[in-house]
Amino acid sequence: MKFTLSWLKDHLETEASVEEIVETLTDLGLEVEEVEDRGARLRDFVIGRVVKAEQHPDADRLRVCQVVTDEGVKQIICGAPNAREGITVVVAKPGVYVPGIDTTIGVGKIRGIESYGMMASERELELSDEHTGIIELPSGEVGQRFTDWLAQHEPSKVDPVIEIAITPNRQDALGVHGIARDLAARGLGKLRTRAVEPVPGAFPCPVAVTIDADALDVAPHFAGRLIRGVRNGPSPAWLQDRLRAIGLRPISALVDITNFFTYDMNRPLHVFDADKVHGTVRVHRAKGGETLLALDERTYTFAPGQTLISDDRGVESIAGIMGGEASGVTEETVNVFLESAWWDPVHTAYTGRDLKINSDARYRFERGVDPDYTLPGLEEATRMVLEICGGEASEVVEAGAPVKTARSYPLDTRRVVSLVGMEIPKAEQVRILTALGFSATGTGDVLEVWVPSWRRDVQGEPDLVEEVARIASLTRLEPKPMRRPRAGVPAPVLTPMQMRERAGRRTLAALGYNECVTYSFIDQVAAALFGGGGDGTRLENPISSEMSHMRPHLLPGLLQAAARNQARGMSDLALFEVGHAFHGGEPTEQHLQAVGVLIGQSGPRDPHGARRPVDVFDVKADAEAVLAAMGAPGKAQILRGGPDWWHPGRHGMICLGPKKVLGVFGELHPRILKAMDVKGPAMAFTLFPAEIPMPKDTGASRGAVTLPEFQAVDRDFAFVVDAGVEAGALVNAAQGADKALIASVAVFDEFVGGSLGKGRKSIALTVRLQPTDRTLTEEEIDAVAAKIVEKVSKATGGTLRG
Repeated sequence: MKFTLSWLKDHLETEASVEEIVETLTDLGLEVEEVEDRGARLRDFVIGRVVKAEQHPDADRLRVCQVVTDEGVKQIICGAPNAREGITVVVAKPGVYVPGIDTTIGVGKIRGIESYGMMASERELELSDEHTGIIELPSGEVGQRFTDWLAQHEPSKVDPVIEIAITPNRQDALGVHGIARDLAARGLGKLRTRAVEPVPGAFPCPVAVTIDADALDVAPHFAGRLIRGVRNGPSPAWLQDRLRAIGLRPISALVDITNFFTYDMNRPLHVFDADKVHGTVRVHRAKGGETLLALDERTYTFAPGQTLISDDRGVESIAGIMGGEASGVTEETVNVFLESAWWDPVHTAYTGRDLKINSDARYRFERGVDPDYTLPGLEEATRMVLEICGGEASEVVEAGAPVKTARSYPLDTRRVVSLVGMEIPKAEQVRILTALGFSATGTGDVLEVWVPSWRRDVQGEPDLVEEVARIASLTRLEPKPMRRPRAGVPAPVLTPMQMRERAGRRTLAALGYNECVTYSFIDQVAAALFGGGGDGTRLENPISSEMSHMRPHLLPGLLQAAARNQARGMSDLALFEVGHAFHGGEPTEQHLQAVGVLIGQSGPRDPHGARRPVDVFDVKADAEAVLAAMGAPGKAQILRGGPDWWHPGRHGMICLGPKKVLGVFGELHPRILKAMDVKGPAMAFTLFPAEIPMPKDTGASRGAVTLPEFQAVDRDFAFVVDAGVEAGALVNAAQGADKALIASVAVFDEFVGGSLGKGRKSIALTVRLQPTDRTLTEEEIDAVAAKIVEKVSKATGGTLRG
């Protein structure tokens, strides 16, 4: 929303500077995006006087002028027909940039005679489109800055332009009058109001208007009148200056008047050439298939239900959005039908979006204009048309009725303290609301507040409190610490699961992984690779076809990120993400995962040959480190049987039992990598923080370390088993021989083939026995060893190697 300072002062009686206005607007919630100093580009132009003008000896249309400036007499060659002795002109000296022709003036020769500057026209200074001659000033001192002269005599030419950002809930600020109302309520001046005097109709309006019954919900009120005998020439200079200042191109008096009210009072209007309107003007819903050549010279085809304005021959306008070319006004127009109506905001927005039309009218109607200003706006626009274009107005014709917006809400004046934290006296709250157009009545602390018709955004007591607070200025709000619910050290804010999640993130980052944040939506094909892609997780209204399903796992997003990085030359990757995956469409059908991916080499190149491809044991070590940081028990089993996106022989499940899976690690299946366009091999792990048992001791302190008093005993065993037997099976069996005495079991050697024969291998285990109450005797050690051999033999069919 743009406006000039002088335009604002038409509605606000104030002596405030531009800087004060800008600061106050931002404080009121109308953020100032830019202030354009229109005089800055003209600052180097000065006033001069032509003391002599002679015909150029080698050119019929050029004159050699002697011009007095602040630097003395300058010789300037000029081709303007009005260049003559005795006139006061605007001079651009060498080195001055001329915006209208995008040129910096220099010293040059024109037909053999030197010229030391330029005398400018209005178009060359971007003051207007006038370029038939150079500027002739009625007054001015030689050497005076042209901007100073304009500020004294034509301030609108150098008026500062202020641009503010409008939030969707502040439709009332889409007119200069609404902005002035806010500033007046703050106390920056006095709001100027205009008394709307109805224009008496000289004759009955020959154009009838109707609204179809099925269109009354989207077009409840339509009014207009005929004005005959108008002269549609250029609009006055003041009107052109204002429109040009805010970036609008003056077109004609009638069109400029409607544009003026759009920005002045947030009241879009439309003018039809009445001689091109045939029969009754009818507001109706489209049946579908109708077409219109609009004012933007594009042809639109309408869908059923869209609101149109038609006459007896066909569609003439798109309601609330844009008029038609056929009934548009031209310089030959002498009779016009001036329309003022109210259109439903939501329906207007849908129509404009479907037709892909952006116009000032749509921008305002879809946010909501004042329904009670429909008729007053018509009267004010009629008076301006008569003043500028002449003519004679008919009686007003009307269909429908204004939308009823009268509503009130109770306001407890003490709520300002509880909601905002500011102490504002009741009298001041009443003053603020009254200044904004509200009506507040009542005794005691509770007021009954009636909302004005132009504030459709105010829907309850919190909105009223917001209005009071923003006018009073939130800069007055003093920060105060929140009261603690109880004395002493506050209780932790994070839940145990959130603390576990944070610990996992920090550990993964410390291990060298880079955190990713990927979309929770993926395509159906990728979801199906990881056990998802069903109707239960399909989105009803997806952003795109590539985001059609909720992710069943975090791996697809990480692998897509890895593929993008590989495509850009990044071959060594360590990525992780902590987030939720979804196994159904209900709010409870989600689970937390911590997932990491390792691809490429273990480190950079070095002269010692330490660089190697990452393997399963890298991700196993990282997974165990993260589980330990999240509080998982130290003893866990490694089992097979993970989902089919893992390599069948190169993965393991970290379990506390057959049904308690804490995580999965290993190499991803080549089929998955090919489908995700990832260059493998790729190692990964998936951890389930919610499966980790909560600690029994919730205190912050750690218990004392208990050191064993008795010496541990290590025993080694070598078992010969079939080549297909997993080492983990031997470890698990050995650990189960005596859970009280056996502290740890580890594999330290493997031998395949040789004297063992084909299909056989030897796996060596080291078992540590740790007594807690006495030193073990040789007999006790042998008994445990026998149990170990028995358990392993029974579980794997292995025998002790002789």
